[in-house]
Amino acid sequence: MITGLLGKKIGMTHYFSSEAEVVPVTVVEVGPCIVTQVKTVLSDGYDAIQVGYGRAKQLTKPKKGHLKSNGDLKYLREFSSTDFSQHTVGEELRANEFRPGEYVDITATSKGRGFQGVVRRHGYGGGPKTHGQGDRQRSPGSIGAGTYPGRVFKGKAMPGRMGGKQVTVKKLRIERVDLDRNLLLVRGAIPGSTNGFLVVRHTELDESKLPPRVEEDNNQEPETSISEVSAPEAPVAEAVDTPVAEAEDTPVADVEDTPVAEAEDTP
Repeated sequence: MITGLLGKKIGMTHYFSSEAEVVPVTVVEVGPCIVTQVKTVLSDGYDAIQVGYGRAKQLTKPKKGHLKSNGDLKYLREFSSTDFSQHTVGEELRANEFRPGEYVDITATSKGRGFQGVVRRHGYGGGPKTHGQGDRQRSPGSIGAGTYPGRVFKGKAMPGRMGGKQVTVKKLRIERVDLDRNLLLVRGAIPGSTNGFLVVRHTELDESKLPPRVEEDNNQEPETSISEVSAPEAPVAEAVDTPVAEAEDTPVADVEDTPVAEAEDTP
């Protein structure tokens, strides 16, 4: 499997997940990329797969000679691979190199913003708006220390051109893959403008941040899973039908009617 591909940014959208969550994603077109050269240790001193993407209007003669069997490709980049023997010159690589749930690192050129001041470019707070400071609201203020060292240090944040630089955003999750149209739906934002060129690489896992591996001891007895343990069946005692004694009908004694004494009227 190759470690990366070339593509371009289509734009941003969103979709609703199964948990009813609104997921913002960037649509990225990867490929089709053409394998232009397979470099080996014997011929080039290192192993790599060179791939090309896009159509160029003009090419130099050396580049045309290098790509004479693959067409006029605009972008060329080199990637590593887990198996260099499975790649051949002229092979077409598509979006099936990626799977949903994987993480990728995307490198692109950010949008150029032109010449900007320190407030927008570096987030300076500016000077006070009152106390006589009428024209220093977006000024950088002092840029040096004074008599000693008597100079401005290198790397001081100053006004200048903003953006237009190569930026890499790491560990972006692939939400969906459209194999028919070679599209990846990547969670989050990606630098660059629409149809901007970018490089998509598989994220390299940092082994130092992973949990330590537990070495197996061959001398220990293998653990038996719960499903493999069978409990002995205990015999179930059969219930004996016990005859129920029939209740005898007891004759009810007749109640004698007692005459009630009539009350005499007293004059």
